[in-house]
Amino acid sequence: MKKFKWLLGILLLALVPMLQSCDDYDGYSIGDFSWDWATVHTTGGGGYYLEGDRWGTIDPVSTSIPWYKPVDGERVVAFFNPLVDVEGGVQVKMEGVQDVLTKEVEEMKTEEDSKEFGNDPIVIYQGDMWLGGKFLNIIFRQNIPHSEKHRISLVQNLIGVEEPTPLKVAEDGYVHLELRYNTYDDKTGYWGWGRVSYNLEEFYPTAKEGETIPMKGFKVTINSKENGEGKVIVLDFEHPVGVPEKAKDVHSTSSIR
Repeated sequence: MKKFKWLLGILLLALVPMLQSCDDYDGYSIGDFSWDWATVHTTGGGGYYLEGDRWGTIDPVSTSIPWYKPVDGERVVAFFNPLVDVEGGVQVKMEGVQDVLTKEVEEMKTEEDSKEFGNDPIVIYQGDMWLGGKFLNIIFRQNIPHSEKHRISLVQNLIGVEEPTPLKVAEDGYVHLELRYNTYDDKTGYWGWGRVSYNLEEFYPTAKEGETIPMKGFKVTINSKENGEGKVIVLDFEHPVGVPEKAKDVHSTSSIR
């Protein structure tokens, strides 16, 4: 019995450093789970990494979705188990990816263009439009169509503007854009969520050394179902809107284009 107690004491002493190491560890565990809206960057041979709006660089070192085929430049909602923090981001085990409709800003030059883009009322709740990864990201409520997908467009209104097309900051320090929505009069009365990201990279200014960028952000005009036509949403660089928590659970109806 004395020998047994002696061996047990030696074993406990040996375990003390390991237990202390576990207590001091501030990293992640296998059960941890997180998510982010992110931009896909392919690296060739099926490899990729993500640039997240919240997490920074998301590097998949393991995956539960080996069948996923990344598309460079596309926006996604990524679900992952964070493993190790690295400079500028995190290494993860990928658990799931949901595609986000990813579009470019379009030019609206004529009244015919305006009719094609439409200007039907849209439901966007406060905080559900944000800047991330040089994209404008939106989640919105959609009156689901019977058959024809609704069209949602972010446009630069150039009606009456002479060529060449200007991509410049207005006198108030903002780039002015319009969100246009076209239901094509095809609505069921049943509501669901839609989600979309628009690439704004061409609008972001680049400064030479010593120069100051006057741009403050973006102003987006919408036809709000609650507040009427001409509602302006201000997205200010100095007061960024974070990714809303409900953006994790918004499952697109796939009824937009």
